[in-house]
Amino acid sequence: MFSGHPPPPGLPGQASLLQAAPGAPRSFPSTLVDELESSFQACFASLVSQDYVNGTDQEEIRPGVDQRIQKFLDIARQTECFFFYKKRLQLSVQKPEQVSIQEDVSELQNELQRKDTLVQKHLAKLRHWQQVLEGINGQHLKPAVLPQGSRACLEQASANIPAPMKQN
Repeated sequence: MFSGHPPPPGLPGQASLLQAAPGAPRSFPSTLVDELESSFQACFASLVSQDYVNGTDQEEIRPGVDQRIQKFLDIARQTECFFFYKKRLQLSVQKPEQVSIQEDVSELQNELQRKDTLVQKHLAKLRHWQQVLEGINGQHLKPAVLPQGSRACLEQASANIPAPMKQN
């Protein structure tokens, strides 16, 4: 093109999403943000266009609107991922111990959730078998109120199980 003038954004020869817009910070993804903005404007343009306002057939308009909204959502996800990974990269460089701590915390939370689910499953089975035992013995024990803690639930449930009968 002309010497001294950079090519406009969005041309086929553009190499990277990380080209900076004039006056913007260097690592700002101008192309991705420009795409997001243009797809957002296209969504609104399709809704306020004269064809849509004049009440033409909704079945003709709907696919175009859906397609524009889907494109906007896809670009928004890409933008979100870009900034998330950029933040994660900066964090891993500046504070690598924090990243490992966050990963450990996330793994522990997942493990706790899995174990709580397992405990709830066992408690449901325990309640079922308590009802079966009550039905067999003909006893009418009041239903046990189980405490919140997993260990306390198991301790109380095991205390409610009758002792085995001694055989002579």
